Amino acid sequence: MRVLCPNFEREDALETVLDVPIPEEMFTNMGTSVNLRWQNMSTWMRAQTSDKWSSPIIVNRYNELTFLLYIVGSPLLPLQIQLDNRTRSIRSSSIEASTAKYIVQQYMAAIGGQPALNAVQSLCAIGQLKISSSDFHQGDEAVKAESREQTGGFVLWQKNPNLWCLELLVVGCKVIAGSNGKISWRQSSNQLRPISKGPPRPLRRFLQGLDPRSTGDLFLQAVCIGEKVINDEECFILKIDTSQSDLEEHADSRYEIIHHTIWGYFSQRSGLLVKFEDSRLLTVNYDNGDGVFWETSTESVIEDYRYVEGVNIAHSGRTSVTIFRYGEQSSNHKRQFEEKWTIEEVHFNVWGLTKDFFTPPPELTKEDKTT
Repeated sequence: MRVLCPNFEREDALETVLDVPIPEEMFTNMGTSVNLRWQNMSTWMRAQTSDKWSSPIIVNRYNELTFLLYIVGSPLLPLQIQLDNRTRSIRSSSIEASTAKYIVQQYMAAIGGQPALNAVQSLCAIGQLKISSSDFHQGDEAVKAESREQTGGFVLWQKNPNLWCLELLVVGCKVIAGSNGKISWRQSSNQLRPISKGPPRPLRRFLQGLDPRSTGDLFLQAVCIGEKVINDEECFILKIDTSQSDLEEHADSRYEIIHHTIWGYFSQRSGLLVKFEDSRLLTVNYDNGDGVFWETSTESVIEDYRYVEGVNIAHSGRTSVTIFRYGEQSSNHKRQFEEKWTIEEVHFNVWGLTKDFFTPPPELTKEDKTT
């Protein structure tokens, strides 16, 4: 991945560090020569001005990319991860809950053990991804994401489950998401799309093998519902139903989350999480009084575990997202997205990473002061 941009005005000047590293494939598609590629890169990175959005074609293109990056690249989970649940007694739980806690204990051992995880105070991960999507299809016909892929890169920062920041760049469209422990937010480089905010929520990407401690704490709330073979691996299935209080906390006047369920598939052989799955149903209320249901099902296959400073981190995976849209005044539609992701670098205990790094955008800070 490309992490430095040369200074074209002065050859003897220092190179510029890119906010988000650029995958090599994305870089080579920007021109026929190295200089032209960097110039094209610099042009569209500086072009986030209001006149850029005067063209409907550009607006529609970036709205589509932003939708992709919100749904596939930076989804949030409408729940809180309870820390320090390990003190709860297994004996005081039901058989299904006790079994789940035992499976999580085996997972924590396979991931490196509690001492190694306790030594991690912060995290920085650099990765790249490829996203493909289908159009909306009417009815119940089978849908598969189209082969044309959008390539991009991302950088993740985390200090604890509620202090994190994601910068995600795909084909010139950038999304920044974060949480400072009090609110979470997402914003895109499309200046016409408002910043979305809500209560602090975990980023789903962390639970795809990057943050074993939060994954363990999350599934300590689960129950074991059976077994299943995933990619020739016999796995235990752990299930979590998001509480009604969490669902209500993350709703607003426009939409209501009806249910959100999470499943984790843990290998009986290795103890590792090999598949992470969740399903959400919400209803959106429009100004004309119509209500439309949106059902989102997401499956992530987690692969290529490698030790980084004693902690077993997943370095690649595949995510498939299927969206159903239906309602009384709306025809049934289905759409599918796919993402392939790889982790290039992981660094723990980043020096100088303070709470100030996770400050919300100025627009949200001004709103808090006026309310």
